[in-house]
Amino acid sequence: MTEPLRTVLVAGGGITGWYAAAAIKRRAPFLDVTMLATRGAPDALADRIACTLPSIRGFHADLGIGEEDAVLRTGAACRLGTLFSGWADDLPDYAHVYDRYGQRFGATSFHLHWLRARRAGWADAFDSYAPAAALARAGRFVPPTPGTPFADHDYGLTLDLPRQERMVRAFADHVGVRILAGEIADVAIDDRGFVARLTLVGGGSLAADLVVDATGPAARLRGAIDQAVDDWSGWLPCDRLLIHAGAPIEPPVLTPVVAHAAGWRWSSGAQTGIAYAAAHADEAALAALMPDGDRIAIRPGMRRAPWRGNCVAIGDSATQVEPLEWCNLHLALSAIDRLVTMLPDAAMAPVEAADFNRQCVAEAERVRDFVALHYVAARRPEPMWRACAATPPPDSLAHTLTQFAERGRLPFYEEETFSRDEWAAVLIGQGVLPRRVDPLVEAVPADAAAAAMARHKADIAAAVQRTPTHAAWLAAQASRLSR
Repeated sequence: MTEPLRTVLVAGGGITGWYAAAAIKRRAPFLDVTMLATRGAPDALADRIACTLPSIRGFHADLGIGEEDAVLRTGAACRLGTLFSGWADDLPDYAHVYDRYGQRFGATSFHLHWLRARRAGWADAFDSYAPAAALARAGRFVPPTPGTPFADHDYGLTLDLPRQERMVRAFADHVGVRILAGEIADVAIDDRGFVARLTLVGGGSLAADLVVDATGPAARLRGAIDQAVDDWSGWLPCDRLLIHAGAPIEPPVLTPVVAHAAGWRWSSGAQTGIAYAAAHADEAALAALMPDGDRIAIRPGMRRAPWRGNCVAIGDSATQVEPLEWCNLHLALSAIDRLVTMLPDAAMAPVEAADFNRQCVAEAERVRDFVALHYVAARRPEPMWRACAATPPPDSLAHTLTQFAERGRLPFYEEETFSRDEWAAVLIGQGVLPRRVDPLVEAVPADAAAAAMARHKADIAAAVQRTPTHAAWLAAQASRLSR
């Protein structure tokens, strides 16, 4: 009979590590959880990118952290999606929001009816049928509201990162995480390939049954076991970031992402950034645009075995990807959830690690595909963009593109982060249209579809007028909290 798991050590100095320690202790309070708070890794994007996906709110809810603490008291703001500009030079901007696009009628997906209408010449922009896109373009916000067109959307957050980290650290302390400050001098690996002991700078050491590596791209713990990492640079061209944190201002509800000759740039309130491919960029010119920005190198790729032995890599220790579509923290939180669900005993049965790794790889590869889609489908003349368009995509993305290009079908993979509607939003937004219309749409006469689409747009427009601005909504929540 194997021994139960008793001790867990989390190492890292950013928000990812604090989330991991807090979640493990909160959901498994019988464990002795230690957080080794090292200096934060400046190139750990899961710790440094302010925009998040909606999954962060579910993660908070599972821990019992309410919106008052996670949003209002930490100065976070709500974001409904991303506004893409310049990704197809001959097309207008488009919104990718966390919502359904259109209203289902008949047996087929809305985007197939829209494609028929587009071919007939009378459809409006695809995102004009998404309630959250209309809401966000107007600078307004409401949470999901049953009985209105705004019943089904979700929303992420734009974080004030220092305040958010302080909140999570305080929560970890509150639930009983033992917190130690220190730096790692050496990592000893035993003959089983397990992390046996961490030696600390200045003396002392730490050991645990399970160790979690949240040290960023350096992967100080997991990297001591092996350095096997898949390289994604052929599909994800941006290998440099400039990030600047300025004075706090209200972030937009729809985060703008604008393509440029060698990459893209974004603005999310206090945080602004430029992503670029160094081989195609004038780095001096970009640095002049953001002279106070932190320069970060990205090595896009992932470990196919983030869990090996008794060591689990999360966040940038496991996967590095440019922050387009804001998946960095999401992947970290998803891995933490899986780890809690699959907590092993002290023997670390390989079958548990194998399934954890399978799920993490499946999720990360589809995130890679979704990010790569933006480059494959882009229509720009510069050399970087032409090189991206000429590069064969990963097999899984090629399958999605082939299916969509023929008749608008979107296959679904296990561990998808983004919905079919979100895939369709990017494909259609960047001008990828199927060769033929799916015959199943003929089950609904074209005039009936047109009338339903017009009613849906009118309902959205009328409902938008009754919603508050994002600033007014936040102010109302803060006023309620202060009573």
